[in-house]
Amino acid sequence: MRNRLMMRTLGRTGRLRAALALAMAGAVLSGCGGGSSLGASSDTSSSPSIGSRFSQLFGSKSQAVGETAPPPVDNELSCPPVTIRAGASTFAVGVPGKEAVGNDLRYQATITRTARDCTKTGDQITARIGILGRVIVGPAGSPQTVEIPLRVAVVQGGVQEKTIATKVFRTTVTMNDENSVPFSLVAEDVVYPVPPGATGDSYIFYIGFDPQALTPERPARAARKKK
Repeated sequence: MRNRLMMRTLGRTGRLRAALALAMAGAVLSGCGGGSSLGASSDTSSSPSIGSRFSQLFGSKSQAVGETAPPPVDNELSCPPVTIRAGASTFAVGVPGKEAVGNDLRYQATITRTARDCTKTGDQITARIGILGRVIVGPAGSPQTVEIPLRVAVVQGGVQEKTIATKVFRTTVTMNDENSVPFSLVAEDVVYPVPPGATGDSYIFYIGFDPQALTPERPARAARKKK
């Protein structure tokens, strides 16, 4: 009986490690293509509702991580490209008090696809940034729901980058027994001033995970002793 339980545990850990290895391999391949340092499968067939929602919102304006954004058509407002901020491409959470590595990893989130569109109103531009991603359960097991914190920033690129606007968004993912769950987020209220002249050509939409934006858990209240 004991040997059988050990074999089941080893089998489950092996499958989870294999899933994480595939996600990391995708990241390396995307980095070699000159895109972001993070990558993963862009196949959303396992979640048609999320893929369909993105198609309805952005049409052909989305791209897998590492792909080049399609150029704007004639008379279309130029919209900055979406790039994942270096150092913010993954969101890994470990067992409380432990590093999120090896058997202490509870779950890891990655971004697989992005999209954006822009609308000009007066002297302001309102952008929608779409983000598709996936949460993979680690060997330590994840909670029933996972909160994913993402930051979107409008940045003027150059030798010294300048942040024009920045905002944090959160989405909650309900986990299941499949150990790999997709998530989506659409930041619909990213607003910034119309850039002067050709300055807008150097603008970038930076996205990435921002763990510091999570609401800290409140410590449990100690039970009052009855007098």
